Amino acid sequence: MRIFDKDGLVYKGRTGNHDYLSVIECEENDRENMAAAMEGCDVFLGLSVGNCIKEEWLMKMNKDPLIMALANPTPEIDPELVKTARPDAIMCTGRSDFPNQVNNVMAFPYIFRGALDVRATKINQEMKIAVSKALAELAREPVDNKVSKNFGKDFTFGKN
Repeated sequence: MRIFDKDGLVYKGRTGNHDYLSVIECEENDRENMAAAMEGCDVFLGLSVGNCIKEEWLMKMNKDPLIMALANPTPEIDPELVKTARPDAIMCTGRSDFPNQVNNVMAFPYIFRGALDVRATKINQEMKIAVSKALAELAREPVDNKVSKNFGKDFTFGKN
């Protein structure tokens, strides 16, 4: 796993690292750029800056990659470019106007509702996993016709 921020690869000894980066620092600077780091990867998870990923880098990823370009308001790569370059990819953004929005607002109400219901004093890993599983089940449920009518499109579970 390699983690990049707006300044490049996060590795031990890089000048300007904040203390919170110490948990994700890699040992050495052996893959200096994102193009090299994406080669052979199954997943790209971006939480950085818009338009920092090039289309040709996607071609070096493994088959059926998961691309989560979550920078807002502009994702790391435009979903239409991904769709063209890698039709086998599952593409997600942090925006509601693109398919497959990934947003923490989807999970938080359910985590807190569950915590309140059982009078929990802390949110733990098991609770987060339970919410993830519940949301995964919910995503597969048929969408009420009223919702589709309000949004002007049909919603079905799948790649998009």
